[in-house]
Amino acid sequence: MISQQSIQQILSRIDIVEIVGSFVKLKKRGANYMGLCPFHNEKSPSFTVSPSKEIYKCFGCGKSGNAISFVMEHEKYSYVEAIKWLAQKYQVEIEETEVSPELRQHQLMSDSLFIINSFAREYFTDTLFNSEEGQNVGVSYFEERGFTEETIRKFQLGYCLNTRDAFAQTALAKGYNLEYLQKTGLVTIRNEQPADNYRGRVIFPIHNQSGKILGFGARILVKSDRAPKYINSPENEIYVKSRVLYGTYFARHAIDKLNECLLVEGYTDVISLHQAGVENVVASSGTSLTQDQLRLIKKYTNNLTIIYDGDSAGIKAALRGLDMAVEESLNVKLVLLPDKEDPDSYVQRIGAAAFRTFIEENKQDFVLFKLQLSMQEAGNDSNKKSQLVNEIAETISKIDKAEDFTRQQDYIRQCSQLLRIDEQGLVALVNKFIRERLVKREQAHARNTPAPSEQDDVLSEEAIAAMEAAETGVSISSLLNRDEKQEKELVKILLRFGDKPFSEEENSTVADYVFHLPYDFESLADSEMVKRILREYKQLYDEGSLPDKKWFLYHQDPEMSKYTALILEDKEAELSTNWKERFEIDTVYGDNAYLKDTISTTNYLILRKIKKLITENQEEAERATDMEQVMRCLEMQVHLKALEKELTQGLGTVIFK
Repeated sequence: MISQQSIQQILSRIDIVEIVGSFVKLKKRGANYMGLCPFHNEKSPSFTVSPSKEIYKCFGCGKSGNAISFVMEHEKYSYVEAIKWLAQKYQVEIEETEVSPELRQHQLMSDSLFIINSFAREYFTDTLFNSEEGQNVGVSYFEERGFTEETIRKFQLGYCLNTRDAFAQTALAKGYNLEYLQKTGLVTIRNEQPADNYRGRVIFPIHNQSGKILGFGARILVKSDRAPKYINSPENEIYVKSRVLYGTYFARHAIDKLNECLLVEGYTDVISLHQAGVENVVASSGTSLTQDQLRLIKKYTNNLTIIYDGDSAGIKAALRGLDMAVEESLNVKLVLLPDKEDPDSYVQRIGAAAFRTFIEENKQDFVLFKLQLSMQEAGNDSNKKSQLVNEIAETISKIDKAEDFTRQQDYIRQCSQLLRIDEQGLVALVNKFIRERLVKREQAHARNTPAPSEQDDVLSEEAIAAMEAAETGVSISSLLNRDEKQEKELVKILLRFGDKPFSEEENSTVADYVFHLPYDFESLADSEMVKRILREYKQLYDEGSLPDKKWFLYHQDPEMSKYTALILEDKEAELSTNWKERFEIDTVYGDNAYLKDTISTTNYLILRKIKKLITENQEEAERATDMEQVMRCLEMQVHLKALEKELTQGLGTVIFK
């Protein structure tokens, strides 16, 4: 884990204009900056960066956020990856909190493998261009495939000399660990001596989303019955084949902009399409699609178009992973190329424009294609047809998200027509599969999670009822019970003024005042997001640090970051003006306004809690069955009313006319 001190140091140096300007050409317009949105195609700039608010927003596609979320969105990084990118940019040395010896060892191993792969990539590229064998064999092969030198360098292609141990000896001479070299698959042991594993092969580096080398694919150039056509890196700490799609690093921006991912089988298919200008394409490297690969695609788009050879093997390969794609809510289409064509040969033969036209005109819905193909195989066999109905119903049942309801109903209608079965019968069968899956999910959850307290649910409902009952016709009470603005105001006060002095006492701050009141404001809040912010703020406060607004504005939880931005981007006096109109409150401006805002906000939240308790106590008194219980309720009511009066008077001295 990255230490809080390191994160704070990075946040203190962030300049959103500088960061966004690394990727987008910005022009100053008044207090803000404008440019063409990097997230969708546009001719007139609608992308705005506000240095004062430290946020960006596109008024064309609606995307918005802060500097960290911009790096995450643009580069498709995780929060930690974005923080490390910023640390490198601002030359901040990252300190990490104590981790287990096992995790530390894993991190060291991963770093070592990345370093070795980077060295190997440079070695193979240099061999390709700067050795006689590389030129005569490797470059000649790539040129025969139609690749330009620009394309070869873009994808960092290479060549391994057809000698026993040229690479191994070079790597060992530079001090690289033999065990790690074996783990990457670059070096093997033959006759008790290190030897090159990829000798005499052209090299295709496999990049992760940030451009680091995960592993390699190596293709043999001579026909051999003994050697496989391709050798791929073995799985290790950094390379897990089921989580990788070849070409993602080069395709990510195009996929994002075009809102569609084209999926092909091989390395050369990806490279040829990129060279032709079709850049939103990645490859599964000939394997069946996995759930991790599908989720990787979904980071960029919900629209997946699978392009495969038109032979039977290609069709069967295309159908594998269908149910998983549907379950991930991907809109999946299938394009089958003409016989004896693959994407590489076809795009080179007809060109990029014609290739795109062919894709658009020949897309087939994945579910319906599977159904029609299966119907052909089933023929008039009633048993096979019955099995097919169950299979297609199970597939449709996996489209179970609320936003996909219309899509699910369309499939039911179309499939029932193609199968010539009763539509309501198919609906019932689909619902049966949904119920079975929900039951299994609940059973698995019950085995791993304690059952929720029924009392908690009852109390929650009673609290809601109490809030409704508390509306006695008094304007301020009614508004307080259903308005979240006071909770947001407390968050805003802490984020903006938490470290400001509150009284003349030494080291007395606004945060000290808030957290030393005899009330837990997290429990007083109704908004779950406010609760989470207050909980984390209080935890950091108890640990001796006061987080500023940047801590939450750049939070690793995107929802918390977005919520904070919404609170902070309000105009300074907007809330106070609103209070004046609705509660007849005089607002105070100037350097010390935050003091009165702090007192009034905390008092209002406490008052709201008191009013809820008064209502609940009244209801308890009405349900009482003996005089002793009634008296206890009356005593409690006197106490609560006294607190209410005290708080109301306190409010009056601060903000009432």
